Amino acid sequence: MPPMSRRIIWRLEALAYSLVCAAVFFIPFRVLSRLGGEALKLIGPLSSKHHIAKTNINIAFPHLSPDEKHSLLKDQWENCGRTFAEFPALHRLKAFGPKSRITVDGLDILKIHNPAVIITGHFANWEIMALVMTQAGLPVHITYRKINNPYIDARIRQQREAYGTKLLVQKSGVKGAKELLTAIENGQSAALLNDQKFNEGLSLPFFGQEAMTASGAVRLALKTGRPLVPLSLIRNGSRFHMTVHPPLKFETSGSRHKDIETGVLKINRFIETIIKTRPEQWFWVHRRWPKFLYRDKS
Repeated sequence: MPPMSRRIIWRLEALAYSLVCAAVFFIPFRVLSRLGGEALKLIGPLSSKHHIAKTNINIAFPHLSPDEKHSLLKDQWENCGRTFAEFPALHRLKAFGPKSRITVDGLDILKIHNPAVIITGHFANWEIMALVMTQAGLPVHITYRKINNPYIDARIRQQREAYGTKLLVQKSGVKGAKELLTAIENGQSAALLNDQKFNEGLSLPFFGQEAMTASGAVRLALKTGRPLVPLSLIRNGSRFHMTVHPPLKFETSGSRHKDIETGVLKINRFIETIIKTRPEQWFWVHRRWPKFLYRDKS
């Protein structure tokens, strides 16, 4: 059991989080989104995460001019701020209701190919994609990364359940992999965010630079024979458009290792393509590439 001091800090953090959620309860969604974006445009550049975002952008888009990189940095902070501010209010959104803030293309692809191994990335407000799938009545098991503070983790799980996402599987580990395999075998899809660093994954090119990339989605697809279906999301202010893309195609070669590598490379290329269309809407504040690239060279 953690020491009493740690548990007290956790409870204080959870109380602060609950107070913030209560404070935004009566703020209209579009206003809340805009306020979050404006706030993080001011605060974000002062944080240690700014160096991470700047390094990532230099790696992915080395040919951008200094002014273009500065603009992209500012805009990605706005997207982050909007995303964080929107989260406590996502239960208000009805993807298929009148005057919905969400439009969707290709939902029939998921219905035709159910169960599928769904892959996507941290685009715009990525929680919207889970909201759409669950409100569409699609049984999808969605992976998530557990938060260190167990009280906030429980609160966030409750908030996700409030907008319909109840089939949550903890990311990584044998138990989570078994849960996803069982879901597929029972006719339910599995959804994974496949764009962050995974130290136990494969070292493969991402924007031309080797990056450790999770291979679990491809392994699951190969094991079950189910298709890899990619999703993307873009925002327009506090409105969103989700696209379900046709399944990724890759042929089996007889070499399991080669087939896994080929599949992961296709996922990386898909993620790259979506990022390039709206680069300011990706989650740039994560250390996606090897640690040495983030050493301060100033």
